[in-house]
Amino acid sequence: MSDKILETIYEKERERLLSLSSSTLTGEYTSPVFGEGKINAQLMFIGEAPGKDETTLSRPFVGKAGKQLDEILKAVQIDRKTAFVTNSVKYRPTRIKRTVANRTPAKNEIKESAECLKREIELVQPRIIATLGNSPLYAVSHIFSLGNLLIGNVHGAPIKIDDETVLFPLYHPASVIYNRSLIDTLKSDMTKLAELLKT
Repeated sequence: MSDKILETIYEKERERLLSLSSSTLTGEYTSPVFGEGKINAQLMFIGEAPGKDETTLSRPFVGKAGKQLDEILKAVQIDRKTAFVTNSVKYRPTRIKRTVANRTPAKNEIKESAECLKREIELVQPRIIATLGNSPLYAVSHIFSLGNLLIGNVHGAPIKIDDETVLFPLYHPASVIYNRSLIDTLKSDMTKLAELLKT
């Protein structure tokens, strides 16, 4: 039954995205990438948006950032298969440089995508929501009215959403690729997340 509900949630979002073809913001709306993993997972990872590899394979976190995430999860002994993995925006936001390139989703795109994410959270009912970067942190903060949270100020610290749910902000794995000085911070924060999962 839960899988059917999830399919309905994603079908509704797919229909919404198809109506965005005339938007001034560019994106690969016709190739959305939805969440995957266990319904009723204790842990839910929320990233920013799919990139080129994710859009090609129709799976979240399978590109460079996904490989970086998998390495760190393995190091702290968190099994990705036990989590639910999704993104705050379900399509690849793009811009034209010399070629098509990824871009950070605009705040209005995150807000417009929030209903789908909210319904995913309600269905999965995770005990811990781990956001990866500022965009998903903004999305979850918007959904739960948590105020203006910035990753640099709150990473690695649990934030109570309600009696059953905790928000755990993390840097995005891609930030480590571009700024190697963050690798120790992300590993340390992931270790704290692993410890929190055991409580």
